Amino acid sequence: MPEHHKLDYVEFRTPDLAASKAFFHAAFGWNFVDYGPDYTAFSGEGLDGGLFRGAAPATADGGAPLLVFYSAALEGSEAAVTAAGGRVVREIFSFPGGRRFHFVEPGGNELAVWSDRDADG
Repeated sequence: MPEHHKLDYVEFRTPDLAASKAFFHAAFGWNFVDYGPDYTAFSGEGLDGGLFRGAAPATADGGAPLLVFYSAALEGSEAAVTAAGGRVVREIFSFPGGRRFHFVEPGGNELAVWSDRDADG
């Protein structure tokens, strides 16, 4: 069961979704559920997560995974993030299974917060 404001999910960017899926399956035995041509999810591997198709970031270390917090009150979490000095870089949007937003903390790391609940009520 997801816990409010706890890390809940991790996403890895990959320019070659098929190759990344094959690697994680062969190396670690991971199985995937596809959600369209650009996203696949894994679970039961210590921390649930997914792989999404995207250009590899132009950074020296090749980019970083996206860590995703869970929230029982998404709009309240967004307000707390901005009040604490975070910058929302992707407004709340819907996806199969819930809604989420992305933000950058003052040190420059991008993270996200998701919820399986409708708007805070």
